[in-house]
Amino acid sequence: MCLRKPIAAALMVWGSMLPMHASAEKVLHGVFNAQETGFDPAKVSDVYSAAVIEHIYDPLLTFDYLSRPVKVIPNVVTAMPTVSADGLTYTFHLKKGIYFAPDPAFKGKKRELTAADYAYTIKRLSDPTVASPLSDTFTGKLVGLDALVKKAGKGKLDYDAPLAGIQTPDRYTLQLKFKQPFPSLPYVLAGSWVEAQAREVIEAYGDNTNAHPVGTGPYMLKDWKPGNSMTLVRNPNFRSETFHYQAGADARDQRIAAQMNGKRYPQIDRIEISVIQEEQPTWLAFKSGELDVLSGNPSIPQPLIRQVLRLDPHNPARAELKAEYRERGFQLNRSLEEGITFYAFNMKDPAVGGFGKDKIALRRAIAMAFDNSETISNIRRNQAVPVQYIVPPNVAGHNPDFRAAYPFNPALANALLDQVGYKIGAGGYRNQPDGKPFTVDFVTGPTAIDKQWNEYWQKAFDRIKVRVNFRVVQWNEQAKALQECKFGIAGAAWGADYPDGDDFMQLLYGPNTGGSNYSCYRSARFDSLYEQSRVLPDGPARNRLYDQMNKIVAGDTPWVYGDIRYVNGVAQPWVRGFKVHPNFNAIWRFLDVQK
Repeated sequence: MCLRKPIAAALMVWGSMLPMHASAEKVLHGVFNAQETGFDPAKVSDVYSAAVIEHIYDPLLTFDYLSRPVKVIPNVVTAMPTVSADGLTYTFHLKKGIYFAPDPAFKGKKRELTAADYAYTIKRLSDPTVASPLSDTFTGKLVGLDALVKKAGKGKLDYDAPLAGIQTPDRYTLQLKFKQPFPSLPYVLAGSWVEAQAREVIEAYGDNTNAHPVGTGPYMLKDWKPGNSMTLVRNPNFRSETFHYQAGADARDQRIAAQMNGKRYPQIDRIEISVIQEEQPTWLAFKSGELDVLSGNPSIPQPLIRQVLRLDPHNPARAELKAEYRERGFQLNRSLEEGITFYAFNMKDPAVGGFGKDKIALRRAIAMAFDNSETISNIRRNQAVPVQYIVPPNVAGHNPDFRAAYPFNPALANALLDQVGYKIGAGGYRNQPDGKPFTVDFVTGPTAIDKQWNEYWQKAFDRIKVRVNFRVVQWNEQAKALQECKFGIAGAAWGADYPDGDDFMQLLYGPNTGGSNYSCYRSARFDSLYEQSRVLPDGPARNRLYDQMNKIVAGDTPWVYGDIRYVNGVAQPWVRGFKVHPNFNAIWRFLDVQK
C-alpha cells in the first residue's frame, strides 16, 4: 500500500483544480487505493501502474469499450491481423502517421511509430537485463527467441540480431512467427503490456524508464509524486480520432453512443490521479464532488456498501443506489468482476511449502479453518461469490459445475493435523511433526480493511491452534515479497487482462514463478497440461485439460480460494460515457465531463 495526503489537504488541492469556466480545460479527478510502481510496461505488472500505462502507450489491438462479452478490435493497425493457414504466423499492418509524444530523446524531431518499435518492445520483454515480470509472454513461443535469450546469458539482449520469429518486411508491417499455435495472442496484444516503446527513449533514460514513459497514446505523464499523485495531460502529437460507437440493444450503450459519438477522442484534457488508501476518505471525496469516478480500483468501498446501495438479500447481483444518491444524479454501473481473489501459500516456505503429506495437510487445514462465507457476508457485504474454479465466470474456459474450494470444517481440519503429527504442545499451539515449534508468516498491509481481514484469519488459525505472525508491510513491499518468494501466506487478486482462461491458468505455471505465479508453485503434471492447453482454442478439448489442472491444484492446495467481487462503479452526474469495463484497468480516456 502507500502513503497518502491528509484528506483535508487533498481536497483543497483538488478543489483548486476544478474548471472555473465552461471554456476552461476539462479535468477528470481519479483515485487509486494503492501505490503504483512505475510506468515502463516491461517492468511492472500491477493494475495501478497499468491504468496509467494504458493512457500513455498504444497496443497493436484493443478492446471494444461497449461490447459484452468483450471483443478485440484494431487499434494502431489497419485491420485485424492475417493468420497463416497453419496458425503460426500473424501479420499486422500499421496505420501511417502515428507519432510519439514529444520528448528530448527525439532531439526535436517528430518521431513516427513503426513496426520496428513493436519488434523492439516484444524482444525487450525477454531481455535478461530488464528482468520483466512479463518475460513469459513470448519466451518459449516465438521462433528463435529462446536461442537469442540463451546467447545473452545474464547480459543484454542483442536487439539487432536477426530473428526469424519477428520480422519487419517494411516500415509498417510486423510479422510474428510462433513455434506452436497461440490462439490467445489477439487478447494478449490488446492488454496493457505489449505497448510500443521507442528504443532511443529507453536508451536515453537507462535505469529510470519507469519515470519517463513516452508513447503514442492520448496522454503524457506531466507530474509524478510516487505513492501520492500523478498528472496526465493531452499528448499534442496524438492522432485525430473521434468516438464512434455502434451500440446494440442495451439502453446504457445507446445513451453512451448518443453522448459521445462524433466528439474528439479523448475529451479530457488533464487527468489528476491521487492515492487514497483508506475507504472512508475515498468515499467522502467522491460525495463532495472532488472525485469524478470510482470505476474499479477502487469502486464503492465495500465497508460502505450498505450505506450507499439498497441490496437484495436474496440476490447479490441485484442492487441500486439509495434514494439520496439517485436524487443527486449519481450513476451506478455494476458487474461481476472478471477476476478472483485468493491467498497464496509460498510453496518454497519452510513452514507451509512443499509437497510432503504433512505440508499438504497443513495447507488444507488452514483452508478449512477459514470461513469464507463469513467474510463474504461481513466484509464484502454479500457483494461477492466464492471462488470454485481458477477461471472465473464470464471468462472463456470457466466451469460453473466445478467445486474446488475446501468447505469450512474446523473439526476435520484439526483431525487432519492430528493425523499427520502436528501435535499440540505445552503452550497450546501445534508443533511440527518433528516436534519443533513453528509460526506461519502472514504478509499483510497496513490499512483498516487489512486489519479487519486479519481478525478473521486470526480466528482461523486459533481454530486449529497454529501460531501466525501478521507481518505488516506496504503494498510495494508485498509485491516484492511475492516476486522473491519470501513470505508464508499473502493475499492476492488477479483481474482479467483479457477474457480468456489462459490469463488465469498461467498463474500457477511453474516458469512464471517470480512473476504472476505468486505461490511459487511448480508441478510437473500441471505444467505439462498447461503447455498442452495454451496451444488450443477455447473449446471442449481445452476445457478438459482445465478441469484436470484444477483437480491437481485442489490436491496440492497452493491457494486458499477467496471470492469474486461485484464491481460497484459510480460516477458523478456530470460524467458522460461511463461504463465499467472488465479488462481495462481504468476508463478515464473514454469519458467526458460536462459541469
